[in-house]
Amino acid sequence: MLKIVLIGLAGFIVGYFCGSFSTGYFVGKSKGTDIRNEGSGSTGTTNALRNYGPAGALITFLGDLLKAVIPTVFMKYIFCAYVMNFPADVTYLLTLCVGLGVVCGHNFPFYLHFKGGKGIAVSAAVIIVSSMYWPFILIGLIGFILLVAITKYVSVGSLFVVWYFPIYSMFAYHNSPYIVALMIVSLAFTALAYYKHRGNIQRLLSGTENKISFKK
Repeated sequence: MLKIVLIGLAGFIVGYFCGSFSTGYFVGKSKGTDIRNEGSGSTGTTNALRNYGPAGALITFLGDLLKAVIPTVFMKYIFCAYVMNFPADVTYLLTLCVGLGVVCGHNFPFYLHFKGGKGIAVSAAVIIVSSMYWPFILIGLIGFILLVAITKYVSVGSLFVVWYFPIYSMFAYHNSPYIVALMIVSLAFTALAYYKHRGNIQRLLSGTENKISFKK
C-alpha cells in the first residue's frame, strides 16, 4: 500500500508540472495580450474562444489535451502495465492521481501566480485515457453537447461532465479494495471544477452568466 501511495504522490507531482504549461497563456502572448486580463480571466479554451477566435481556441484545446494525455498514457500503458504489472483498479487509481496533478497544474500554475484555467479540457482528456469505457464517454459527450446547445452555457455542460469521475469509479470498481481512495480522488476532480466555476455558478443563479454564441 505504501508503494502505491508513493507512486501516486510522485505521479501527482509530475502531472502538476505537465499541467502547469498554460497553452492559453502562450497563445495570448503570441497575440500581444495576457489572457488572464481578458474576458473571464481564465487561461482555458472557452475564454480563448471568446478572445482569440476558433483558431486560438483550437490551439489552446489541443495543447491542454496533450499535456494531460502524455503523462496519463505513460502512467497507464507503460509504467503500470509493463513496468509494474499492476491490476486494473490500481492502474486506474494511479492514472487518476497523475490526471489530478495535471488539473491542479492547469488550474494553479506556479509561474502565473496560481491563476490558470478551469480544468475541463484536461479533465476530459483524463476521462478518456483513464477509463477508455466508450459507452460512458459517449453519454458524457452527448450530455455536454445537449446541455450547452439547450442552455447556451458552457459552464452548465462542464459542471455536468465532471461527475463522470465518481460515477464511473463507483460503477467500474465498487468491489475494489481501493474504492475509498478511488472515490476520494474522483470527487477531487468534481470539487475542483465546482470551485473554479464558483463565479459561473453565482452568475447562473443570478441570470447574468455569459451565453455562448454559436453564430459568432
